[in-house]
Amino acid sequence: MLAESQPVTFMNSIKINFRSAEGNPLKGQSKWWGQVDLPEDADYPVIPYDDEYGDDPLTFLCQIRCADLAGCDPDNLLPHEGMLYFFAAIDEYVDALGSGDDELHNGLGEWSPETFRVIYSPDETGLETHVLTDSDGQPFGLPAEGLSFETADSNYDSFKLLGRPYYDEIQELYPDYLCLLQIDENDGWRLRLYDCGMICFLIRPEDLKARRFSEAKVYFHSF
Repeated sequence: MLAESQPVTFMNSIKINFRSAEGNPLKGQSKWWGQVDLPEDADYPVIPYDDEYGDDPLTFLCQIRCADLAGCDPDNLLPHEGMLYFFAAIDEYVDALGSGDDELHNGLGEWSPETFRVIYSPDETGLETHVLTDSDGQPFGLPAEGLSFETADSNYDSFKLLGRPYYDEIQELYPDYLCLLQIDENDGWRLRLYDCGMICFLIRPEDLKARRFSEAKVYFHSF
């Protein structure tokens, strides 16, 4: 007989603050957008397509230098060394990234596993910058923004790590999951998620403890 899953006890969350990098690529540092700095043996994550279309690179969202989180994570839920990376097929919701390509659409509800990726590397040395370019050979994406972190309430209602998903509807569907990363709308990036929507990376506490980030899910909810 299978044991019934138990609701998660939520600790505080970690609020994500943004600051202009003024053109600094922030190599090896915590950043949102820009170009990702991956370990030298890591491949850039892609969505596998067929032979006609080839593979489509996932959009880099952010990289987090885990040492930056230590002061906001007294329960040691997240790693405090190495680098944590998030990617997702989010282009259609960011005006500056939208390509008009209708081959893939990530809408409301749970996203298909090939359309996002969470990568953890325990090593933050020897990183190599991967520069994606558009059809004109120009760097693809928005400029890098620096990140800082502070402790927030578990139900904090914007960009954050940990805690509970802000929307009750998500928590009701995934009662045994933590919010690994919550993405809100942002006027500066022209990031629109329908009507006050949020995209939430979710993970079970036991998978987080074991650093099984491949077990993460993504759910998109909007009014």
